[in-house]
Order: sequence, then C-alpha cells, then structure tokens
Amino acid sequence: MKRVVSQAKTAVLCLAATLLIVVPTLSFAQNSVQIYRESKHDSSLPLRELIRMTPEQALPFSPRILDILPTGHDALTAYTQAPDEALQSQTLGPVAATLGLNFEGLGLGTAGFGICCAPPDTNGAVGATQYVQWVNLSFAVYDKTTGALVAGPTAGNALWAGFGGSCQNDNNGDPIVQYDKIANRWILTQFAINAAPYMQCVAVSKTSDATGAYNRYSFSFGQQFNDYPKLGVWPDAYYMSFNNFFNGGSFTGPNACAMDRNAMLAGSAATIQCFQQNSSFSTLLPSDMDGTTQPAAGEPGFFVDFGTNRLNLWKFHVDFVTPTNSTFTGPTAITVSSFTPGCNRSCVAQPGTTNRLDMLGDRMMYRLSYRKFADHEALFASHTITTGYRWYELRDPNGSPTVFQQGTFAPDTSTRWMGSVASDQNGNIAVGYTLGSSTIFPSVFFTGRVPSDPAGSLETEQMIVNGTGSQTNPTRWGDYSAMVIDPADDCTFWYTQEYSNTTGQFAWSTRIANFKFSGCASTPSFTLSASPSSVTVAQGGNGTSSITVNPLNGFSGSVTLSATGLPSGVTAGFSPNPTTSSSTLTLTATGSATLGTSSVTIKGTSGSLSATTPVSLTVTGSGPTVTVTPTSLKWGKILVGTLSGAKSITLTNTGSSTLNINSVVVTGDFLRKNVHLTCGSTLAAGTSCVIKIQFKPTQLGPRTGDVAINDNAPDSPQHVSLAGTGK
Repeated sequence: MKRVVSQAKTAVLCLAATLLIVVPTLSFAQNSVQIYRESKHDSSLPLRELIRMTPEQALPFSPRILDILPTGHDALTAYTQAPDEALQSQTLGPVAATLGLNFEGLGLGTAGFGICCAPPDTNGAVGATQYVQWVNLSFAVYDKTTGALVAGPTAGNALWAGFGGSCQNDNNGDPIVQYDKIANRWILTQFAINAAPYMQCVAVSKTSDATGAYNRYSFSFGQQFNDYPKLGVWPDAYYMSFNNFFNGGSFTGPNACAMDRNAMLAGSAATIQCFQQNSSFSTLLPSDMDGTTQPAAGEPGFFVDFGTNRLNLWKFHVDFVTPTNSTFTGPTAITVSSFTPGCNRSCVAQPGTTNRLDMLGDRMMYRLSYRKFADHEALFASHTITTGYRWYELRDPNGSPTVFQQGTFAPDTSTRWMGSVASDQNGNIAVGYTLGSSTIFPSVFFTGRVPSDPAGSLETEQMIVNGTGSQTNPTRWGDYSAMVIDPADDCTFWYTQEYSNTTGQFAWSTRIANFKFSGCASTPSFTLSASPSSVTVAQGGNGTSSITVNPLNGFSGSVTLSATGLPSGVTAGFSPNPTTSSSTLTLTATGSATLGTSSVTIKGTSGSLSATTPVSLTVTGSGPTVTVTPTSLKWGKILVGTLSGAKSITLTNTGSSTLNINSVVVTGDFLRKNVHLTCGSTLAAGTSCVIKIQFKPTQLGPRTGDVAINDNAPDSPQHVSLAGTGK
C-alpha cells in the first residue's frame, strides 16, 4: 500500500482516513473463487487526445514518501542462517552482451516532469515500435529505435480522462505497463485508492500504438485494499496479484486474480476472478509469457512466492464461461538452497550519508518470466537475500516442477537489490539491478549468462549508468524494476531502473537501456494470429476469421495456410492463399456436419519455417435458435379479480432460418395481452418479438403459472415461469 508521508520526517499524511483503521485479519476459503464484475468500461479517444484533455496537475503535497504496507514476511526470525550453497564462487568473463540504447528515463531534470514522491516504482515495457516507461504518477512513450520522446511525461490518470470516478480523478500509482505479444496490444494499469471502494484501473490499447485509443476498465474490491499489483500476460487471461489489506489495516493475504483478456481485447464487459490466500503467504507473482511460443492450450497460469528455503508454486485455471470450474491449486513446495531474506527497510549503505535505502527483501522481485522452448518450459525468478542476489530457473512447472539451476550473485561486498530477470529465445539469461555500498553511489548494472556457462553462474557484470549522488532522505527505493524482451526479435533485453545522479532528497533519476547477447539468433521468422479466435457455424452455413501473418526479424516471404482438426462435414478455405500479410479463413459446414466444439489448428509454412494458431470452432444445428428473456416474471400483491399491468417477454430468433411459432400457452391466473399485436406465427432470423403477460388473481395468496412457447426450434417448448400474490 502507498501511504503518503510529507517531507518532514515526523509528519504522516494518509491518502484516506479509512486506511488507518486496524481490523482483525479476515479469513477466506483459499479455493473459493471470488468474482468481481467491472465497475465500468468504455472505449477512449486516442491517448494523444486524452493528454490534451488532462489539465496540468499541481502536486497536492510537497514531495512525499509513498510507503508500502508490510506483509509480516520481513521478519528474519523464521529463517535459520546456514551456508548459502548456491553462492557463486567462480568468476566468469565479461557478460557476453552488447549495450545498445542507453538513455535517461523520467526523473530529476526531465523536461516537463516534476518529482512527486519516492520511490518511483520504475517500470517499463517494449512493443512493436515503442517503449513505455511508467514511474509511479507519470508515464512517457519513447521511440524504441532512437529513444526519442514520443509522448509525455503525462500524469497516469490521463489514460482515464472522461472515464469518470476515481480512475479519472485519482492518480495514485503503483503502476504496471505490459505488452501483450500475442495480440500486439498495450496494457497499462494503476490503482485508485484515495478512499474505499478501492479500484484497479486497467487500459488495453486497441492497436500496437501506445498513443492510440484504449478499452478502459475499473474493478472495485470494496474494503479490500489492493496493494502492490503485479501483472502477467497469458493466452487465456491477464493474471494479477495483489497484497490485500482490509481497510488498509490488517494484512488479509495475497490475492491471485485473472482478468478476462478476450473480453478486454474486444472492449466488451469483463470480470476479474480472484482466489484470496491467507496471510501466512507472502507477495505472489503471476507468470508472464516471453517469446512467441505459447504454452499448451488450456495450460494454467502460474503464481510463485517464497517461504523458508523454498519456493511455493500455484496453478490458476480460469473459466470465464463457468466460473465455478475455475481452480487455484497448490502450493507445491519446491526446495531451494538455504537462504535468509534480505532486510526490508533502511538496509543499503550510501556514500556520505547515514541514510540507508530500503531493500524489500520480504518479496519476490517482478517479473516471474515464463518461456516455452522447443523441448521444455521454464520460469525465471529472483529476490534479494542476505548473501547476495538470488535467481532461479524452474522447469516443468505444469508437471513435476524442479529447480534446474539457481545461483546467488555476490562478486564483492556491494549490495545488489531491486532486480529483474528474463531469458531470450536462445536461453541466454539477463539480470538487472541497483548496485550500491558505502563507497559506491546507487548505480544500475546488469549481468547474465549463456547456456554453456556453468549452471547457477552469472558472468562479470557491466555498468549501465554510474550513480554520482546519494539519497539523503527518505529511505524508500524502487519497489520494483523491469527486465523485458523485445517482441520484434525475441533477443533484445530492455531494462529500466532507478539510480542517484545527484545527492539530495527526492533527487532520483531513472535509466532505460537495451542490450543483446551476441549468440542470440535473429533469423527472419513469423507467427500467426486469428481474429476472432472462436467461430460458430450453423449446419448449412459458414463463418469467417482473419488469419494474420506477424513477421519477425524482417520476414517478408509468402506463407501457405492450411487447417487440420476439422470435424466431419466442415471444410476450410483461405483467400488469398498463399499470403504475405493476412487471409480470410472461411469455415463451411454441410447440413450433416458433426455438432459440437472442436479445436482447429491453422498452420502456415514458408520454406523451412512454420507457425500455428488455434481456432475454436463450434458447429450448431441448422434452423432457428430461440432466446427467451427473461425466463421468469413476478408480480407483487394484486387485488383478487383485478387485472395488473403487463410485463414483457422478448423472443429472439438468433438462428439462420425462420422460426415457426405454433402456439403460446399461458396457464394459471395469468393471460396474454393484445395477442394480435405481439408475436405472430413466424419470426424471421435475427429479429425479435414481444409477448405481454398480465396477472389477474382469482384467490388470495401466492399464485403461479407458466408460459409455454411451442415452435420449430430444437429446444421447444421454451418456458417462462410466472408468479404473483392475490390480496
């Protein structure tokens, strides 16, 4: 949680009075899904216009501390100090990666940017052509080729200009920016927590241009304060984790959640499903997919935290159609080399000051990077411990999860903290972090390894930017940073982190840099995507989907498309085929095509290259399909013998042929009004009609009845239950 503290050491200002309330920890069933419907969603104007709509926002306070609520896992008493068997003892050669762009992010001295607070919560992501950095209350868009500023610095809540409510009015930070590599969309999110009900504000771009339009959402968690949100992109959902505090007081426990990705990409109504864990667990991280190879269809998202000499792994299977089918299983305890977590507050020494910086050793560091290789899948995680910076590669997370390799990096006595880890398509691993000591100003470094290096070892680190000052007050630092992979080549790492350029209070700077390992392949290739990815076809009809070729690394060849997994009686055609960009897939079902849902695999080939994408196909029966709303009607108390006002039943033919209505039978103390003005004997495909029902009780007390609609639809008759009370 971000609590606001003024520059004076003794003055504490809260974002809302309710955040001071201390209440007993609540108990939740760990395996019971909680469903939160959106508070609101809309479609925005382009961001470049929203920025112009957002007035200049004066800082409501002098520079202030954004504090973080403790989860109780910063206590070291539960850990027994033991030799760190993962501590790297050998020194390898210089990291085999070459720095590319290396430029200043938002911070002290940035034109149009004022430091509001500490820490900056430095975060960023790279897309098709842009890099977006978000540092607590402001974000900026950069050209990823040159590093030139494209848009910003901009207040975070500018994304919700015109949206209304706390997402528009509050600018509270704890931001995450992500790039959905599957859909080529941006996801930007921050919380709104000035007062309950607490909100998570989420914006999903409509294109790969971060300055374009967005589908915007707000989700309310009521009295549960959704602190320290972290986001992971997965094919079936946007998974999120929170540290929940009831009314900003007692730690309820970490919350594992899944947002309806498909709905949010489409800009339609969405829900978020959550499994609240108890307070014995610490901060969770959701798996975040790197690369273009997706996990197997239906593979769950993963969540990880750490415990005493172990990592805890959960699996989240989400079902947005039938939420009761959603499951959150675990944790599976994965034993790791003994460690004691790094301290939490006032830990890291600096030159020329007694002020020490926070480390946040009580939690895993963002991100939990996932990658699927040709012969295995892996998760990469890291955190600070007392003996150095600890990192892990876990394999087979959906089967028998094991520690493939782990290491503690501490080549000297300097402190390395607030790191982030990821892997490229060749299995090269990169780790970035802040480095500092009593003789070294807080600086930004990175290291890494190639697959041929000894297991658990990292190469000699390289500096990204040298710090030249100390932070004399406050102690708050970072909270997280971000190591991400460029989706264009799946080789270039991008890293953003905080450092000190000038000695002083609230004088932080940030850096953005990219680098690439010399051995990473960058041969031309491509991926396929389908929109929509789910097609419904009636017997005797057809449906379409657009198959898009997404080129990587300069690919420009033609791709030949084919389909497998088609049910009996269904054929697939592509136009054009082959294609260099996109093709329309037409699925045609005969009158006797096999009914049901199946997974069709679309494959593209170009020479020795190939790629696939799944399309879900549902074949329905021929003829009309009926939808009746509502399925029940209820009247209050009506005088016996008195005719009530009418209530309406809407009958819709969602099928592909005419619906023949044979009869509408009404039973009980109910009757049909204006028979000749409502539904007749036929209803054309795609149209609706209305049946009006009135209540005329013949006796005192509860009365029931029924409307039976007899037609030529497969589920005939359709029923609507009726109820009322005579008085």
